[in-house]
Amino acid sequence: MTTSNPFIDPKTASQATELNPSYAIPAVLVLASIPLIWVEPIAAGVVSIFGLFLVYQAATIRLVFTETDLEVYRSQEKFRTFPYQEWQDWKVFWFGFPVLFYFKEIKSIHFLPILFDVNVLRTCLEKYISLKKV
Repeated sequence: MTTSNPFIDPKTASQATELNPSYAIPAVLVLASIPLIWVEPIAAGVVSIFGLFLVYQAATIRLVFTETDLEVYRSQEKFRTFPYQEWQDWKVFWFGFPVLFYFKEIKSIHFLPILFDVNVLRTCLEKYISLKKV
């Protein structure tokens, strides 16, 4: 899906892909906290607050794949850029219910909860990131 984000450079906007948000993980956490109330109320509160925090993150954070970088936007402002040339590895955990996106750069490691369309994420990763396996 091509993005229509007004904050992306119009020259590269036709080549950029913005991932749609996914609320699957936050919904599972919030729903799981309901029966947990009777077993452990404090844990239920922590789980539900974390789920609500992830709802907020999914609503405000966007990942945009461009020809050269993964750009992270928060509330329509570019927050961070990750050039593909610095990537060494990436993986989406777990096959049945993806919950975590991992990627390693030359100088750092990143873990992101899956708060976006995982199928488009995989497609973009396979399209844009060519990793040299040693």
